Amino acid sequence: MRIGAIEAGGTKIVCGIGNEQGIIEDRVSFPTEQPDKTIRKMVEYFQGKQVDAIGIGSFGPINIDRSSPEYGYVTTTPKPGWSNYPFLPTLQREFDIPFGWDTDVNAAAFGEATWGAARGLDSCLYYTIGTGIGVGVYAEGKLVHGLLHPEGGHILTRRHPDDSYEGFCPYHGDCLEGMAAGPAIERRWKAKGSELPQDHPAWAMEAFYIGQAVAGSILLLSPKKVILGGGVMHQSQLFPMIREEVRRNLNGYVSAEAILESAIDDYIVPPSLGDNAGLCGSLALGLKALQ
Repeated sequence: MRIGAIEAGGTKIVCGIGNEQGIIEDRVSFPTEQPDKTIRKMVEYFQGKQVDAIGIGSFGPINIDRSSPEYGYVTTTPKPGWSNYPFLPTLQREFDIPFGWDTDVNAAAFGEATWGAARGLDSCLYYTIGTGIGVGVYAEGKLVHGLLHPEGGHILTRRHPDDSYEGFCPYHGDCLEGMAAGPAIERRWKAKGSELPQDHPAWAMEAFYIGQAVAGSILLLSPKKVILGGGVMHQSQLFPMIREEVRRNLNGYVSAEAILESAIDDYIVPPSLGDNAGLCGSLALGLKALQ
């Protein structure tokens, strides 16, 4: 069995082929450019590969309502050229096979639930914190969609008392993404996060915002695992700081062993699939579509 996978990010596209055990056997990546040029590269990659299905985890927002005539479209993204673009229908015209379709962060959550840090659990949250911030929600054994799909990167946050940065989100200004995504770090401190030392005050401020968001998600959704991925979370010193902020925000209200100081290291974790979480999740979406 050969399953195709597409992890479509706002900056780059990763295409791959894997099997039902979640093993990626081949992969390629290229920049996310104008839609027609980018889709053509996807088609060229999969042509002749004889895949049985393809799963797509896409940047969004996207339309995932199967009853909608715009099912499979990218909707209100600020990514130039992609707004209201028929992403899935364009690929369906090229390949007569089953397709799985969801957000990139829902795909990552699904990958971690299928083969990664949340394997064997019926719920988890996956935060990706990088160029933007997204949240994937897996609850009671299935991915959460609802009215649209989770957009937890745009929740409103309390401002850090020492933070005067206005926020960069073009829709909300100082939402979580506007205050804590990679561009916010760079614009606030005039340097990329990768250039800042581990003891820089940027990281305490970053933990303040992420910890606040994670605590709110725990109160709202009660996940059995919280997974923090994305480029910003390559700063491993953030994990203990975020865990402490989560405990501070919850203030003893959630009576669960996983939140205890002795156990929280195993509750708020990096993705065990590493940077393959999104691609493996797209593989899982394709496998589900085939089944």
